[in-house]
Amino acid sequence: MTTSTTPECDDKNIPKHVAIIMDGNGRWAQAQGKSRVTGHKAGVDSVRAVVKGARKSGVEALTLFAFSSENWQRPEQEVSVLMDLFMYVLTKEVKRLHKNNIRFQVIGDLSRFSEKLQKSIAKSEQLTSENTGLVLSIAANYGGRWDIANAAKTLANQVKNNELALDDVNENSLHEHTCLAQLPPLDLLIRTGGDFRISNFLLWQAAYAEFYFTEVLWPDFNESEFEQAINTFDQRERRFGKTGEQIANK
Repeated sequence: MTTSTTPECDDKNIPKHVAIIMDGNGRWAQAQGKSRVTGHKAGVDSVRAVVKGARKSGVEALTLFAFSSENWQRPEQEVSVLMDLFMYVLTKEVKRLHKNNIRFQVIGDLSRFSEKLQKSIAKSEQLTSENTGLVLSIAANYGGRWDIANAAKTLANQVKNNELALDDVNENSLHEHTCLAQLPPLDLLIRTGGDFRISNFLLWQAAYAEFYFTEVLWPDFNESEFEQAINTFDQRERRFGKTGEQIANK
């Protein structure tokens, strides 16, 4: 990974927070007559590429959808390989992240993972906790509906225990208990692989995000493809409910 932290294009409107649905590993492998597992392994190279691209562009936070709460339904062998890859990233790649001042964290319901994997996650997060560069979040056993329901449950308990007034339950208080609440708002959501849906990913956070869909399968999504997505974001007009004239005058 590069050690450069200086944005290459200071005149661009760079998204502070980018999230990616990394889709197409299986189809990429099958198109080459290989097993789906091969595609997942190839996808690790694309993770390295987008992390490098995010740092070079000046992105502050990068969130990657690695394993959804629905992915447990996949073939047992494929799930096993994904868990092994996760362990590999935690034991090998996190050391590289740390050297490059990247803060690493995992979001999602970690209770279903093995005790060994949970300990490895905690160790990796602790190692990089003081880093001040890019924040790399990996969504694992994550679902957007789970995220919102979990935040609502926390608020309900606070009201029940008289720690919070019912009138104080609002968008802001719920947001505080969602994953990624401490990061900049999500600006750009990328999905590779050609599908036009967000698959229960960051439902709350994506309310005003710009969407970028590409036919490129994840193992072929390199630094150049990431830069193209950033360039597209630069051309978007983000109004947040206002008119184009209001934005232009501002």
